[in-house]
Amino acid sequence: MRKIILPVLLLISITGCNKDTVTPPDDQETAMYFPANSGTGWEKTPVTALGWNQDAIEPLKKFLTDKHTKSFMILVNGRIAMEEYFNGHSSAADWEWNSAGKTLVSATAGIAQQENLLTISDKASDYLGAGWTNMPSDKESLITLRHLLTMTSGIDDSKQWVIKSNLTYVADAGTRWAYGNVFQKLIDVVAAAGNQEFDTYFNEKIRNKTGMDGYWNHGTIFTIYHSTTRSMARFGLLALNKGKWNNEQIVNEAYFTESVNTSQNINPSYGYFWWLNGREKFMVPGAQTVFPGYLVPNAPADMYAAMGANDQRIYVIPGKKMVVIRMGDASNPDNPDFAVSGFDNQLWEKINAVIE
Repeated sequence: MRKIILPVLLLISITGCNKDTVTPPDDQETAMYFPANSGTGWEKTPVTALGWNQDAIEPLKKFLTDKHTKSFMILVNGRIAMEEYFNGHSSAADWEWNSAGKTLVSATAGIAQQENLLTISDKASDYLGAGWTNMPSDKESLITLRHLLTMTSGIDDSKQWVIKSNLTYVADAGTRWAYGNVFQKLIDVVAAAGNQEFDTYFNEKIRNKTGMDGYWNHGTIFTIYHSTTRSMARFGLLALNKGKWNNEQIVNEAYFTESVNTSQNINPSYGYFWWLNGREKFMVPGAQTVFPGYLVPNAPADMYAAMGANDQRIYVIPGKKMVVIRMGDASNPDNPDFAVSGFDNQLWEKINAVIE
């Protein structure tokens, strides 16, 4: 009986606390933890309680430093097991998510669907108007919101600036997977469906409900989210719990489950802006080559990930109840553009040495 009551009392005692608390092993093993939406308090789990290899921690930190990392976190059951800042970065500093922020758009679109503002099977032109692309009208009318979510719109992916003249026909929607920037049109769709600015809707439905900070930078070419590392970790924790935050199901679980599973057969390692490990083949941005094997062989097969340029990462591993965050400059400055690179595999080799 004591083992059942103690975690509950401990959880009550830290509510609203602004100081990080180290929790005993019993608690981290029995309940998922969510930090309060206000304040800076966040429970921690000692590495010793997890039985991790402490001798492998310094090699991991050296690797992260050498690879131009600014911040790194590991959560287990929602509690902080590791939190490190490098190269002048700090817990209070914002950093760019780059394409990892696409998953924020996916989640927001899912909420708009559950509120009956849209349906992802709808045509994009229902919200953007006819003639939103530079494609023949019969080809444009094939594009649904789901095609935008899955990178199968058939729009030319070689031009990054999302303006009408660049949105030209390459293939019928649903017949070609190509990683492109046209996802930004989903931001316009959600805004039109909700009759309000996307940022306002996102802040109300996700950011404020999870205690995140951050802001959207709507640049000429890119739309990028910026936040602290802990806010990125909060979204990772929401993802680990399939759209649930504490006692509230923020994103419908059925939709979230769809979003982190194979969305089409062309690139089975891609969901709704989430990258998926453990599939038999994968594709990468900027190419039509299909590669055999896992996306990140050294990572757990059940991992799904938000991935952005310069190696911004949210790794979610349900089987280990773990979230891993990496923010920073490009691990390889000579190849700063986003691609599933050797960095991910090397990083997981170092992480595995710690956790296994």
